Amino acid sequence: MRLLALAVLGSLIPWAASCDAQGVPDVDQIVVYKSARELVLLSHGRAVYTIRDIHLGPQPSGAKHFQGDGRTPEGHYTIDFGNPDSSYHLALHISYPSANDVAYAEAQGRAPGGDIFIHGQPNDWPHASPVPGDWTAGCIALANSDIELVWQSVADGTPIDIEP
Repeated sequence: MRLLALAVLGSLIPWAASCDAQGVPDVDQIVVYKSARELVLLSHGRAVYTIRDIHLGPQPSGAKHFQGDGRTPEGHYTIDFGNPDSSYHLALHISYPSANDVAYAEAQGRAPGGDIFIHGQPNDWPHASPVPGDWTAGCIALANSDIELVWQSVADGTPIDIEP
Protein backbone atom coordinates (compact mmCIF):
# COMPACT_ATOMS: atom_id res chain seq x y z
CA MET A 1 0.00 0.00 0.00
CA ARG A 2 2.86 2.34 0.84
CA LEU A 3 4.43 1.80 -2.61
CA LEU A 4 1.10 2.57 -4.28
CA ALA A 5 0.79 5.80 -2.28
CA LEU A 6 4.33 6.81 -3.26
CA ALA A 7 3.64 6.05 -6.92
CA VAL A 8 0.47 8.16 -6.86
CA LEU A 9 2.24 10.99 -5.02
CA GLY A 10 5.15 10.85 -7.47
CA SER A 11 2.79 11.17 -10.41
CA LEU A 12 1.25 14.29 -8.86
CA ILE A 13 4.48 16.18 -8.23
CA PRO A 14 4.84 17.59 -11.78
CA TRP A 15 1.24 18.82 -11.57
CA ALA A 16 1.73 20.40 -8.17
CA ALA A 17 4.85 22.23 -9.30
CA SER A 18 2.99 23.92 -12.13
CA CYS A 19 -0.37 24.83 -10.57
CA ASP A 20 -1.77 28.33 -10.35
CA ALA A 21 -3.16 29.85 -7.16
CA GLN A 22 -6.47 28.01 -7.61
CA GLY A 23 -4.82 24.62 -8.10
CA VAL A 24 -5.31 24.45 -11.88
CA PRO A 25 -2.25 23.01 -13.66
CA ASP A 26 -0.67 25.02 -16.46
CA VAL A 27 -3.02 24.74 -19.40
CA ASP A 28 -1.68 23.63 -22.79
CA GLN A 29 -4.97 23.48 -24.71
CA ILE A 30 -8.48 24.94 -24.58
CA VAL A 31 -11.53 23.29 -26.12
CA VAL A 32 -14.82 25.15 -26.46
CA TYR A 33 -18.03 23.21 -27.06
CA LYS A 34 -20.43 25.86 -28.31
CA SER A 35 -23.61 23.77 -28.23
CA ALA A 36 -22.89 22.56 -24.69
CA ARG A 37 -21.85 26.09 -23.62
CA GLU A 38 -18.61 24.75 -22.12
CA LEU A 39 -14.98 25.83 -22.15
CA VAL A 40 -12.59 23.08 -21.07
CA LEU A 41 -9.00 23.68 -19.96
CA LEU A 42 -6.63 20.79 -20.63
CA SER A 43 -3.16 19.95 -19.38
CA HIS A 44 -1.26 17.12 -21.08
CA GLY A 45 -4.47 15.92 -22.74
CA ARG A 46 -6.41 15.78 -19.49
CA ALA A 47 -9.36 18.04 -18.66
CA VAL A 48 -8.40 19.96 -15.53
CA TYR A 49 -11.19 22.54 -15.35
CA THR A 50 -14.55 23.04 -17.07
CA ILE A 51 -16.40 26.33 -17.25
CA ARG A 52 -20.10 26.02 -17.96
CA ASP A 53 -22.66 28.60 -19.05
CA ILE A 54 -20.37 30.46 -21.43
CA HIS A 55 -21.99 33.12 -23.61
CA LEU A 56 -21.49 33.51 -27.36
CA GLY A 57 -22.66 35.75 -30.18
CA PRO A 58 -26.39 36.19 -30.85
CA GLN A 59 -26.21 33.64 -33.71
CA PRO A 60 -24.47 30.80 -31.84
CA SER A 61 -25.12 28.02 -34.37
CA GLY A 62 -22.67 27.69 -37.22
CA ALA A 63 -19.18 28.98 -37.81
CA LYS A 64 -18.28 32.64 -38.11
CA HIS A 65 -17.69 33.57 -41.73
CA PHE A 66 -18.24 37.30 -42.00
CA GLN A 67 -17.87 40.50 -40.05
CA GLY A 68 -21.11 41.31 -38.26
CA ASP A 69 -22.68 37.85 -38.58
CA GLY A 70 -22.97 37.50 -34.78
CA ARG A 71 -21.33 34.08 -34.79
CA THR A 72 -18.45 32.65 -32.83
CA PRO A 73 -15.73 30.99 -34.94
CA GLU A 74 -15.30 27.22 -35.16
CA GLY A 75 -11.96 25.58 -35.83
CA HIS A 76 -8.38 25.51 -34.62
CA TYR A 77 -6.83 28.78 -33.44
CA THR A 78 -4.43 30.02 -30.77
CA ILE A 79 -4.53 32.49 -27.91
CA ASP A 80 -2.11 35.07 -29.25
CA PHE A 81 -2.20 37.86 -26.64
CA GLY A 82 -3.98 39.13 -23.58
CA ASN A 83 -5.46 42.58 -23.02
CA PRO A 84 -5.76 43.57 -19.35
CA ASP A 85 -7.10 47.03 -20.35
CA SER A 86 -10.05 45.79 -22.41
CA SER A 87 -13.59 47.19 -22.18
CA TYR A 88 -14.35 43.81 -20.60
CA HIS A 89 -12.93 42.23 -17.47
CA LEU A 90 -9.71 40.81 -18.98
CA ALA A 91 -9.55 39.57 -22.55
CA LEU A 92 -7.57 36.85 -24.35
CA HIS A 93 -7.39 37.28 -28.13
CA ILE A 94 -8.20 34.32 -30.38
CA SER A 95 -6.24 34.21 -33.65
CA TYR A 96 -9.37 34.36 -35.84
CA PRO A 97 -9.39 34.84 -38.81
CA SER A 98 -7.10 32.15 -40.17
CA ALA A 99 -5.85 32.28 -43.77
CA ASN A 100 -8.68 29.91 -44.72
CA ASP A 101 -11.26 32.15 -43.00
CA VAL A 102 -9.94 35.18 -44.92
CA ALA A 103 -9.94 33.31 -48.24
CA TYR A 104 -13.52 32.10 -47.73
CA ALA A 105 -14.83 35.56 -46.85
CA GLU A 106 -12.98 37.22 -49.72
CA ALA A 107 -14.33 34.65 -52.18
CA GLN A 108 -17.80 35.78 -51.07
CA GLY A 109 -16.88 39.43 -51.45
CA ARG A 110 -17.06 39.99 -47.69
CA ALA A 111 -14.73 40.72 -44.77
CA PRO A 112 -14.12 37.91 -42.25
CA GLY A 113 -14.25 40.13 -39.17
CA GLY A 114 -11.89 39.80 -36.26
CA ASP A 115 -11.34 40.98 -32.69
CA ILE A 116 -12.57 37.68 -31.27
CA PHE A 117 -11.72 37.24 -27.58
CA ILE A 118 -12.43 35.16 -24.53
CA HIS A 119 -13.37 37.82 -22.00
CA GLY A 120 -15.26 38.61 -18.84
CA GLN A 121 -18.20 40.91 -18.34
CA PRO A 122 -18.34 44.50 -19.58
CA ASN A 123 -16.47 46.81 -17.22
CA ASP A 124 -19.56 49.00 -16.93
CA TRP A 125 -21.95 46.10 -16.17
CA PRO A 126 -23.49 47.10 -12.82
CA HIS A 127 -24.67 43.65 -11.69
CA ALA A 128 -22.90 40.84 -9.83
CA SER A 129 -24.39 38.21 -12.15
CA PRO A 130 -23.20 37.87 -15.77
CA VAL A 131 -24.98 39.51 -18.70
CA PRO A 132 -27.76 37.04 -19.64
CA GLY A 133 -28.06 35.28 -22.99
CA ASP A 134 -25.80 35.27 -26.03
CA TRP A 135 -24.79 38.90 -26.22
CA THR A 136 -21.27 39.19 -27.65
CA ALA A 137 -20.38 40.12 -31.22
CA GLY A 138 -18.86 36.63 -31.64
CA CYS A 139 -16.60 36.43 -28.60
CA ILE A 140 -16.74 33.90 -25.76
CA ALA A 141 -17.88 35.60 -22.55
CA LEU A 142 -17.29 34.19 -19.09
CA ALA A 143 -18.12 35.22 -15.54
CA ASN A 144 -15.39 37.49 -14.19
CA SER A 145 -14.15 34.87 -11.72
CA ASP A 146 -13.82 32.36 -14.58
CA ILE A 147 -11.85 34.70 -16.86
CA GLU A 148 -9.52 35.44 -13.94
CA LEU A 149 -8.78 31.72 -13.62
CA VAL A 150 -8.29 31.34 -17.38
CA TRP A 151 -6.09 34.47 -17.47
CA GLN A 152 -3.80 32.98 -14.80
CA SER A 153 -3.68 29.51 -16.39
CA VAL A 154 -3.32 30.18 -20.14
CA ALA A 155 -0.17 31.46 -21.85
CA ASP A 156 0.14 33.17 -25.23
CA GLY A 157 0.42 30.53 -27.95
CA THR A 158 -2.00 28.10 -26.28
CA PRO A 159 -4.09 26.25 -28.91
CA ILE A 160 -7.85 26.64 -28.76
CA ASP A 161 -10.25 24.36 -30.60
CA ILE A 162 -13.77 25.71 -30.98
CA GLU A 163 -16.26 22.95 -31.72
CA PRO A 164 -19.91 23.31 -32.83
